[in-house]
Amino acid sequence: MDKIKLEIVGLSYSQTQSGAYALVLSEVEGNRRLPIIIGGFEAQAIAIELEKMTPTRPLTHDLFKKFADSFSVKIKEVVIYKLVEGIFYSKLICEHEDKITEIDARTSDAIAIGVRFECPIFTSEDILSSAGILLDETELEDDEFLSEFEDENKTEEKETISAQSINDLEKQLLTAIDNEDYELASKIRDEIKKRKG
Repeated sequence: MDKIKLEIVGLSYSQTQSGAYALVLSEVEGNRRLPIIIGGFEAQAIAIELEKMTPTRPLTHDLFKKFADSFSVKIKEVVIYKLVEGIFYSKLICEHEDKITEIDARTSDAIAIGVRFECPIFTSEDILSSAGILLDETELEDDEFLSEFEDENKTEEKETISAQSINDLEKQLLTAIDNEDYELASKIRDEIKKRKG
């Protein structure tokens, strides 16, 4: 299979499935985006790693990383290799003592693990041509594609956060981390950074 490299460009609430998220991947050398619907737990696991946040207790994907590191197993890449009836199939390409092994995984888990190992994500032309969405230059500049996935409540949430004092925000940040609400913690942290700027 000719591999096409992808990168994560967005993660937001899904407008099509309640309680789910849209993970948006983009081909590195092209204008196509690949939206994948994933669960809330996996979305949170991906988001906290991308935001470089540290949970109070290790998540399952962090545990996998520690376990792999302890036994000198490296994750070399994530490959999204099949699409059947709207379901993406992925595998982790692992290396241990110069031996390569492929491990089947749900795409959301594979990517959550992949970001922890900072390894590349690949797919095939077949998958991109059947499930990818081609963006023209205007859409890429305005990033209209991602706005399709944005939640209507985000504006209201931003206004609520921006109305708080820095002291209140710092307290809310600690509470959000303790409650393992990393999405909210990320937004509060961004607001604090913006004010302290």
